[in-house]
Amino acid sequence: MRYEDEVVGKDAPVWESPVGEPETLAERGSVGKNTLLLLRDIAIAAIIIVVILQFIRPTIVFEHSMDDTLHPEDYVFLSKKAYSFSDVKLCDIIVFSSELVDERGVEKYLIKRVIGLPGDIIEVKDNDVYRNGERLAEPYTKDGYTLGTMPPVTVPQNSYFVLGDNRQKSKDSRSVEVGFISKDRVLGKVFFRLLPLSSAGMIK
Repeated sequence: MRYEDEVVGKDAPVWESPVGEPETLAERGSVGKNTLLLLRDIAIAAIIIVVILQFIRPTIVFEHSMDDTLHPEDYVFLSKKAYSFSDVKLCDIIVFSSELVDERGVEKYLIKRVIGLPGDIIEVKDNDVYRNGERLAEPYTKDGYTLGTMPPVTVPQNSYFVLGDNRQKSKDSRSVEVGFISKDRVLGKVFFRLLPLSSAGMIK
């Protein structure tokens, strides 16, 4: 850039901009208006995200207990309000807090399928699961059978009996470390898978 020598008088030269004509007030106003519009859009987007997160919680699957329905690194959405006005249903896939902890001592959240409702009698025998004396048809299980035996147990009130779809690799209500899941520990229902895109869609 070039500065003229200082001259006294009305004809004194002024600083010449290296980028052309000086910016007009209208142009400055346009830039300011565009900035305000951008800030407005960002604020609206932030509010929408906050509202959505009141109802939906993104969750990542880390383990194999729900194979072949869900896999590690699946990115799923959890409906946090699914049971605000309705009850948990059989075969719902839910996320709940547990008393298990990871290697850092942090409480683990588990993803399992609801197999028993309050008052149901659940039994495992002959490689099958029985609910109230009837053998369950379970096409969602990875291997098509449930190894081992479990004597009949009655699901307490306000609690649920849950199993992983990968029965041979799942720590669930069959284990004393997990046991029955009380309603107040349920965080919500898994209803949609976003990633991987090849498997994106509603969860059945």
